[in-house]
Amino acid sequence: MASFDVVSRIDFQEIDNAIANALREITNRYDFKGSNTSLERSEKNITIITEDDLKLNQVNDILISHFVRRSLDPLALGKKEKEKASGDRIRQTISLVEGIEQDMAKKITAELKSSKMKIQTKINGNELRIDGKKRDDLQSAMKLIEDLKIGIPIQFINFRD
Repeated sequence: MASFDVVSRIDFQEIDNAIANALREITNRYDFKGSNTSLERSEKNITIITEDDLKLNQVNDILISHFVRRSLDPLALGKKEKEKASGDRIRQTISLVEGIEQDMAKKITAELKSSKMKIQTKINGNELRIDGKKRDDLQSAMKLIEDLKIGIPIQFINFRD
């Protein structure tokens, strides 16, 4: 019986590289000269501290462009909470999304069942295991999951025939 896993994983080393490259670009850009802008990652959060909303939006755009350059999915950048920081500055905390939440897994499972494909779906923690007899059914399930646009980065791993 053929199977594969649907997961949502992020590579923290690549994220650190993207943040380092974004910081390098920020320090070299003319419009950031003399500004006190910082960008750092702790666990599953990225914190941006800068002077005003315009610079905050520019830092977000720079970060997304460096994510794309490092082949990271910008959908991994989750909730953005903006707040006042000390010294008349703005702090934004961006959470990094990893794993498929239970309600999202149930939504994917329901969509796969309603498609009437001959496959079984099992929820294992924060990932899905999809089993089927035919390789074509599994490939069409992959296509269906990609077309759902669920809002998180997903990968298909452990494809066994």
